Amino acid sequence: MKSIVNIAVFFFTILSFSQTTISGKIIDVKNNPIPNANVYLDGTYDGSTATVLGEFSFTTSSTGSQILVVSALPFETLKMTISIAQYQYQTVILKQNTTELNEVVITAGTLEAGDKSRVSVLKPLDILTTAGNPGDIVSALQTLPGTQIVGESGRLFVRGGEANETQTFIDGIRVAQPYIQTTGNVPTRSTFSPLLFKGTTFSTGGYSAEYGEALSSVLVMNTIDAPDLDKTEVSLMTVGLGVGNTRKWDKNSFSINTSYMNLAPYQSLMPDNINWIKPYQSIGGESVYRHYFDRGLFKFYTSFTAAKLDVEVENINFPNKLRTSNTNTNFYTNTSYKGRFGDNWKVFAGISYGYSRNKGTFDIIDYDAAENAIHSKLTFTKLISEGIKTSFGCDYYYTKFNQNAANFDRGYDSNIAALYSETDILFSKNLISKVGFRFSKNYLLYESSISPRLALAYKVAKNKQFSFAYGNFDQTPVKEYLLFTTQLQSERAQHYIFNYEYNKNKQIFKAEVYYKNYDNLVKYDTQAVQYNSNYTNSGTGFAKGLELFWRDSKNIKNLEYWISYSYIDSKRDYQNFPKEVTPNFVADHTMSLVSKYWIQKWRSQIGATYTFASGRPYNDPNSANFMSGKTKTYNNFSANWAYLISPQKILFFSVTNVFGFDNVFGYDYANKPSSDGVYQRQAIIPTADRFFFVGFFWTLSTDKKVNQLENL
Repeated sequence: MKSIVNIAVFFFTILSFSQTTISGKIIDVKNNPIPNANVYLDGTYDGSTATVLGEFSFTTSSTGSQILVVSALPFETLKMTISIAQYQYQTVILKQNTTELNEVVITAGTLEAGDKSRVSVLKPLDILTTAGNPGDIVSALQTLPGTQIVGESGRLFVRGGEANETQTFIDGIRVAQPYIQTTGNVPTRSTFSPLLFKGTTFSTGGYSAEYGEALSSVLVMNTIDAPDLDKTEVSLMTVGLGVGNTRKWDKNSFSINTSYMNLAPYQSLMPDNINWIKPYQSIGGESVYRHYFDRGLFKFYTSFTAAKLDVEVENINFPNKLRTSNTNTNFYTNTSYKGRFGDNWKVFAGISYGYSRNKGTFDIIDYDAAENAIHSKLTFTKLISEGIKTSFGCDYYYTKFNQNAANFDRGYDSNIAALYSETDILFSKNLISKVGFRFSKNYLLYESSISPRLALAYKVAKNKQFSFAYGNFDQTPVKEYLLFTTQLQSERAQHYIFNYEYNKNKQIFKAEVYYKNYDNLVKYDTQAVQYNSNYTNSGTGFAKGLELFWRDSKNIKNLEYWISYSYIDSKRDYQNFPKEVTPNFVADHTMSLVSKYWIQKWRSQIGATYTFASGRPYNDPNSANFMSGKTKTYNNFSANWAYLISPQKILFFSVTNVFGFDNVFGYDYANKPSSDGVYQRQAIIPTADRFFFVGFFWTLSTDKKVNQLENL
């Protein structure tokens, strides 16, 4: 037995000495790591796939002179001769493939924000550097075409669709409760910090079969895969404070951002248009843990917010102010894995859990509502050839909602299972198509549906192309209806989008026309949604329009600016509408001008944003025509200034609505006429005429150079 062990050790020793390790790192010309690159010795089976950090390592028994092949899209394949005996760890630089860069990309209905995108209309830092934006992702997106200015809400309204028609995804997994709860006409904000995200895809229509349960649009945010370095960030602001930290070690990294917000000190100095009993307060944070495998990346994301407010608001139907208090707990977490296996296969798997609870009092009515939501997803992608790529997968939605109001308990459980498939076909460098479908089974509504999706793009010149997208989309009715009845069908929409794009040398121009048809919208026959309403799916509607976008950072030194314009014609016959009319959240014309200018002498970046929207319709019960009123135009000019005190210290100033425009979002009317037969009204106005913000931002890092200027 001892001799057998000795022989085994002998042969193992021989095999060990005959193996040589080939390792290194793959980067681009800007020193960025290239993940998932293929590395192998030509003519052998020896090789590996680069990690998210661009690192590779494999062993080989080959000897002598060999050819090392390194390939990754969209880069030129590199072949280099190496000597196995003399090989040492080295850094490999890949150049971008100019032919690949000129290939056509489908852009109809899609607006990208990210450094890695070939068709970015925004950069990640734009989310926070836009004047008038209070550090909120949704607020920054409202300067893009296709969105509506609904200041009393703060949510995303896209192409004639309500806010609930937009779904939000983080790393491919749905966020069921993306907003902080608020009250009345006090605008909300999203629960996410832009600091943890590397890029955003905002699809205003015609999006992939991978995404469901959204009638109008999807917002897809991706967290940073690999942070640059260890750092700590401290923020001191007039509305609160924040601390962030990032650490990297071995094959792991961890980022966390925490914040505390309290409007009480600010309100004592700058009171606004409502009576706060206890001004808004919140505490929360987000974190991302990452583990890098040789051929994949695991992420664990968590977000938590606890917020409360207590306010008195005027109501036209009550002689005294109504008191509303709310305590909101919002928790969201997801885990995801993306990687490669086999021969040109990719896999993505993820699951999320969201919990939101709102508890409080409206006048004399106590309420308590809680939602639990789960989304799981599995997707496989196969590169069949250089011109064909296919993907297929499944996902599952579960939602449990319960509400107690005025001692009445109501709730429902929703289960939706779906299968989807999509294939990209590159006919040539100038023509590409994407064909797919989504099959969905809704167990709550006892229905099934198949939704086809189609997209085409044709490049007419090196930097010019046309795109077309079509798709069917459906969505479960909102919880306000499901609390009283489940005898409904999913609401449906059809999208038709035609797009032209020019993209060259720090300039981009997009022009898009679209038509969207609504069917199966929910209608009811009472003044408000209530238990004895008669609910049907007989509602219809449409939205059609033109959108323009121009961004330029080339013609004027140190100046970046973009202009967006949207025209929309939209009408609906839904809810308790007596006929098809334009709903009150739609303005026919919307325009935004955003600019940023760096002044080297002052070590400052100054920014300005001007937003315009034509009047929105409202219903005046004193008029015989339904929804015939129109508000005055909306105007807002905001400015900011970031001053670089030292390489890692920044002082930041911001003012919204500098000129104090008196904006009106609509009117609330009395339920009954006065003694003279006239229905009295009350204007819906912004909570504050202006908002002033001052902040100090300090970054601590080993290089003593990184700062938060790109985050402001």
